[in-house]
Amino acid sequence: MSIDGLPPLRDVIERHGLQAKKALGQNFLLDLNLTGKIARAAGDLSDSTVIEVGPGPGGLTRALLSAGARRIIAIERDERCLAALAEVSNHYPGRLEVISGDALKTDFSALAHAASQGGPVRIAANLPYNIGTELLIRWLTVADWPPFYQSMTLMFQREVAERIVAGAGGDAYGRLGVLAGWRTEARIAFDVPPQAFTPPPKVTSSVVHLVPRAIPLATDVKKLGRVTEAAFGQRRKMLRQSVKSLGGEALLMRAGIDPTRRAETLSVEEFVRLTNAV
Repeated sequence: MSIDGLPPLRDVIERHGLQAKKALGQNFLLDLNLTGKIARAAGDLSDSTVIEVGPGPGGLTRALLSAGARRIIAIERDERCLAALAEVSNHYPGRLEVISGDALKTDFSALAHAASQGGPVRIAANLPYNIGTELLIRWLTVADWPPFYQSMTLMFQREVAERIVAGAGGDAYGRLGVLAGWRTEARIAFDVPPQAFTPPPKVTSSVVHLVPRAIPLATDVKKLGRVTEAAFGQRRKMLRQSVKSLGGEALLMRAGIDPTRRAETLSVEEFVRLTNAV
């Protein structure tokens, strides 16, 4: 089965010798129904430049192009995949640019401004598991807001996805939930079973869709990072103990927060208030 006249992904993987590498966090998504579903979850792409990280053999890339993405910038660290991606690029002239490089060393804001020619930018990716959380935190804590992207549609392990969308009081609520809740509206779009991947991971995955808030509550992004890190670093302790290095009980009193509370009970608004009191 093919959506675009290109060879099936299994054939592409076999022809180019693209066995997934655990060291690169690779799990290739071959199910065309699911790659199409992710592309649709990203919204109307017809006027957008889409940034994709870790395209691998190009399964999601092909789905995004087939769904009408105006342009895709794909960043791939595994040089083995470049020949397969070049075939996709040739099939969609002028619409796919592949950058051989490390996503963790990429200036995404500069890349987006250079590539988009003023049009909207969206991020859509089946992120490598070993760098997904770090990339998300970087995208959530960019200096300029509104950010360079209009939305993010990203695949994570289910457990990470639950942490991203978690609210105060839940077991999954932590630093990731505060940062995502502060600057975006995040929701789990759907789950993806292990058997959809090659090789199948040991866990269920989830696609998360995040849309930036136009005007998040005002606070300093670096300070908020420090406060959440301290508070959740000792999440079972009372706040007066966990934020001792930042001012402890006096700081909490200034922010109007009971020092005997624990980090997971604080709402995003209270974390912002606490940060602004530092």
